Amino acid sequence: MNTAANSVEAELVALSRALDQALERMRRLAEENASLRRGRDQLVGERAALMTRNEQARARVEAMIERLKSLENAG
Repeated sequence: MNTAANSVEAELVALSRALDQALERMRRLAEENASLRRGRDQLVGERAALMTRNEQARARVEAMIERLKSLENAG
């Protein structure tokens, strides 16, 4: 009977160890996920800022082209 009790105890220890490993992996993945989300949010913000700057630059270039056309037509 002692052997059966030892076997059950060994299985419980192994299950406990496996559970601890799974919980640790889950914790690490949750941290990684949170980090990736923060990075994504930062990139989304940077993209929006770049799109705004791009649109401003496009408007300035179009304004310059219009001025050049009007100078050309005046001359």
